This record gives sequence, structure tokens and C-alpha cells, in this order.
Amino acid sequence: MQKSLESFASTHKALLENKMRESINKLNAPQVVKESMLYSLEAGGKRIRPLLLFATLASFGQDPRKGLTTAAAIEMVHTYSLIHDDLPSMDNDDLRRGKPTNHKVFGDAFAILAGDALLTYSFQLIGETSSEFASAETKLALINQLAKAAGAEGMVGGQVADISGEEKELTLSDLEYIHVHKTGKLLECSIISGAILAGSDVEKIHTFSKFAYHLGLAFQIRDDILDLEGTEDVLGKPVGSDETNKKGTYPSILTLDGAKRALVQHIELANAKLKETGLNTHLLEEITNLIASRDH
Repeated sequence: MQKSLESFASTHKALLENKMRESINKLNAPQVVKESMLYSLEAGGKRIRPLLLFATLASFGQDPRKGLTTAAAIEMVHTYSLIHDDLPSMDNDDLRRGKPTNHKVFGDAFAILAGDALLTYSFQLIGETSSEFASAETKLALINQLAKAAGAEGMVGGQVADISGEEKELTLSDLEYIHVHKTGKLLECSIISGAILAGSDVEKIHTFSKFAYHLGLAFQIRDDILDLEGTEDVLGKPVGSDETNKKGTYPSILTLDGAKRALVQHIELANAKLKETGLNTHLLEEITNLIASRDH
């Protein structure tokens, strides 16, 4: 019998939360940096990236728990990026997930250091994965995948392009570059990491990569739409911040209706790629459709 996404997500999110909390608490580090790391890690969030990794493993018929350490590592990288994105020198946000941003609570210096600690610890965590779940070769492949997704060829490159594009008239191609790198690469990393842990062949990994491309763009288009149509209470952050920060968005280039059409198109293309894998991808399909309809 197929497991519903709600049940699957509830079980695996609980495992993830415990893993992250235990991992931070056992660090031999100053208490304030551990508190700052945990403050943002435990602020909530959809945990989309870990769920994508777990669901990818499940599509191969494998126990999702073998990806728990890697999922925690990826979520730590995602959280580091949010802490740094919110800083006064970047997006200068006061709220994240309905709570004061990290630098508002711990100050800029400790927020920066907490982000640095989460980023570097993520690679340590993958290196410490039990050999029962990943060989040394597999761990190296996972570390390489995450480093590329997080660095200059991924999130950092996308963030640079995003900042450079403020107050400029961006083309659709410019915008896609920003979001494929700033958001999409870490989503792709989550999916590909699940496939690597499952021992996937190169052809399936290539198909999953194309799925991730469309999923990442759909995720960002939905974000842009919510920035116009959402409410602060539901989103947990101010609405209209893209316009305030003079950022290019899909609605600003395609119109709101055009952005909604593009969202539907990328969701359809993402689901088509899942079918090409020939695997039991019903959980990934549910996550994909949830991304299209989410309200936060």
C-alpha cells in the first residue's frame, strides 16, 4: 500500500528534527553559537529539501532513513543561507518564519558565525555518515554534490546575480539564472543525493536533474506569486519585499497571469520527467504538486 505524503512527511520530519538537534547539541563549541544555530534550524520551515531526498530514496524502494544524515546536512546549508540572506548587508529582513531573524536576536556577528558553522558542519556530518549507509566513495560524491550546489557555481553565484540585478531591468534569462542557482541547485542536490545513496545509474540521475530544474523554477515562481498575493500572517515574513527591494520577479516580467501559466507549465514538465524514471515516484509527485499550490 502506498504511503501518503502527510504520513511520510510527519514520520521523517520528526526523525530529521531529532537528528539536527542532537547533532548541534553534541558539538564542543561555545553555547551562544549553538543556540544561534538551533534558533534558526528550529524556527520551523517546510523541510522540502530533506523530504525530496527521502522521497527520492523511497522511489527506489529503499529505506529513506539511510539519507537522514545527508538530509540534515542539506537543511543546515539551507538554514545558513537564510541567516545570511536576512542580514542588513543582504536583504535586511526582520522576520523569518514568523519569528525575528537571527541577527535581530543574536546580533550580526553571531548570526554570521552561526551561518558559517552550519555550512562547515554540514560537510563534517556527511563525512561521519555510517558506513552501513554510505561507502567512502558515496560520501565523497555527496560532499562534492553539496559543495557545488552551495558554492560559486550554485547558491552563492545565484545570490551574487540576485544582488547585482537589483534596480536593473532583468530579462527572463537573467531571472532564470538567478533562481536556478540561488534556489534550484540545492533542491537538485537533495534529489540527486537521494539517487546517489540509492546507487542510481547515470541515466536516472540525469533525468532527476531535469526534474529538479523544472521543480526549482516552479518553486521560485510560486514564491514570487505569494509575495504579491500572500499574507504576512501565513507567510511568516513581510509581503511585497521583492518590490520594496526592487528585485526582478516572474510577475514583473511575465505579468501575474503569465507567471501563473509558467508555474503550471514547469509543474507539468517536472511530473513528465518523474514518469520517465520508471520508478514509483508518487511521493515526489505529491511534493511537486504541493509546491505548486502552497500558501507559504
